[in-house]
Amino acid sequence: MPPLPAPASSIPSAPPRGAATDAARSSVNLLRSLARARRADLSHRALLLFRTLHASPSPPPPRYSLPAALSAAAFLAALPEGRQLHALAAKLALAPAHTVVANSLVHFYASCGRPGAALAVFRRVPDRSLVSWNTAVDALAGNGDHLAALDLFREMQRDRPDLAPDAYTVQSVLGACAATGALSLGLYAHALLLRELGGASAVSRDVLINNSLVDLYGKCGAVELARQVFDRMSERDLASWNAMVLALANHGRVQDSLDLFDRMTRVEGLVPNAITFVAVLSACNHGGLVDEGRRYFAAMVSEHGIRPRIEHYGCMVDILARAGFIEEALDVVAGMNCRPDSIIWRSLLDACCKRNAGLELSEAMAKLALDVPDDAVSGVYVLLSRVYASAQRWNDVGMIRQLMSQEGFKKEPGFSSIEMDGSVHQFVAGDTSHPQSEEIYVKLDEIQQRLTSAGYKPDLSEAPMVADIDRTKGATLRLHSERLAISFGLLNATPGAPIRILKNLRVCKDCHTISKLISKLYNVEIIVRDRIRFHHFKDGSCSCKDYW
Repeated sequence: MPPLPAPASSIPSAPPRGAATDAARSSVNLLRSLARARRADLSHRALLLFRTLHASPSPPPPRYSLPAALSAAAFLAALPEGRQLHALAAKLALAPAHTVVANSLVHFYASCGRPGAALAVFRRVPDRSLVSWNTAVDALAGNGDHLAALDLFREMQRDRPDLAPDAYTVQSVLGACAATGALSLGLYAHALLLRELGGASAVSRDVLINNSLVDLYGKCGAVELARQVFDRMSERDLASWNAMVLALANHGRVQDSLDLFDRMTRVEGLVPNAITFVAVLSACNHGGLVDEGRRYFAAMVSEHGIRPRIEHYGCMVDILARAGFIEEALDVVAGMNCRPDSIIWRSLLDACCKRNAGLELSEAMAKLALDVPDDAVSGVYVLLSRVYASAQRWNDVGMIRQLMSQEGFKKEPGFSSIEMDGSVHQFVAGDTSHPQSEEIYVKLDEIQQRLTSAGYKPDLSEAPMVADIDRTKGATLRLHSERLAISFGLLNATPGAPIRILKNLRVCKDCHTISKLISKLYNVEIIVRDRIRFHHFKDGSCSCKDYW
């Protein structure tokens, strides 16, 4: 993980005249300059200088030098050295008593990927400043614990109403909201920004914040709001265009995405980069635009001189394989300038499964995927089991299940989350832990009855790994996490408001089918963000046009 930027005011100014000798003051200034340079060699020098200074007969006051040394250790993610600095601060009674030193420790542990340690230090700070809260929220968000970051932000709003969130606070909150799909809290954070920066005109001039807002609304299923923010920006950089092109692509607005790319390159004259082409190729992939994908991939190399990365190859292989051009996809893999990862092989295996490409080729893809070191081995076995199930080779399905059990592999647990009134509610399959569980399951029974009356029959093709008989398979599908989230949404959402759901796995065929039916039967729009893209279910159809 790249080191996090030092929080504002984490390094205090040098000691005032009279508080230390001129030599000590100069040494602290040099130490601070080395730490702020954000270069590995200079950060090493900063730590060496700190050690030299504190071994000298007249060391500078540690309340000034420790934050600078911790900043250098944070940039280097130097955990052993930082822990020694922590021990020194504790010995000198500066941690957690001295707020600036404690803030620097929170930032240090976050930069080393230790959010738990960062939060533990934060909890012990007796006089927490706004910088303390900002640093702790960012420590959690920057390390992927987005729900905890939002909980801490709510705690700050509840327990410290005297501390007005600033732009630094909101920047971290926007990222956490985008990751969790927390739209209403993101809207609240946007309102805070408008207040903090002095209105819409001031916000529209801040490119970095507007890029975060485009990303937020794009990832929360509100692509129209993302486009409004983008269109109102007085200045845009390449990241702005990339974020908007990708947001449109992920929402199935494929032609809008490609039109925006053309406007960016032909009208605005911007030069696309590697990230731009990931967005463009994603649009082609979501739209099943094979010829366009070939053309853009070729133009990326020949016209723009961009060396393809694994992400570009992954998009191109998926475009071809999903459309049935498996041999051509294999040719792309053979011509790669880097080693294929497991995602590419799993993409090919998935295509083989969906296209009934034959057992021999499917088994070959599975072997290649398993040969690549990866944590998602269980996904390969699940796909291979579906291949065997499609071929009615139930003994092989049982063998795969037994192998997974013996090796300790478990299917990645799926979860779905839904935001309601500023709180994120998370469900797993068969979940009974929610306070409204009884009502949720009653609603689920009602939904099932209406689906059955409408002629729905479950698609059992993706349930062979979890059940043995059709009746049990159907019951298992019925308890998928997104169905619980939809049931919860129908119970609690404002009439006429969309139900927005975030899912960590790709939506299965059966859940896709019932989501379309529910949108029609209950006259509600359901917006699902799965691992791959967004699905907008409305009036019995989906924005993906059943191509996902």
